Amino acid sequence: MEITVYGPLRSATGTKTVSLEFGGDTVAEAIDEFAETHPRAAQYLYDNGELRPSVRVSVDGERAALEDPVSDDASLALVPAVQGGS
Repeated sequence: MEITVYGPLRSATGTKTVSLEFGGDTVAEAIDEFAETHPRAAQYLYDNGELRPSVRVSVDGERAALEDPVSDDASLALVPAVQGGS
């Protein structure tokens, strides 16, 4: 699985796109596995063990829900909310 990351996730991975050996079934499982392999990314994705509602996920270019099925050859994009400005 290829995962493209944006915003602060890029600093947590050191690159824009990472490969992930994925053996799960759902988008949520893919994100959990990504966070396990890139622990610095978890702070941008989770609050109190729950995925932040502001995190946007797409699978093969289409918006995806956490419970949606995902294959190991899919392309995921993770976009955490970016805050700033006043």
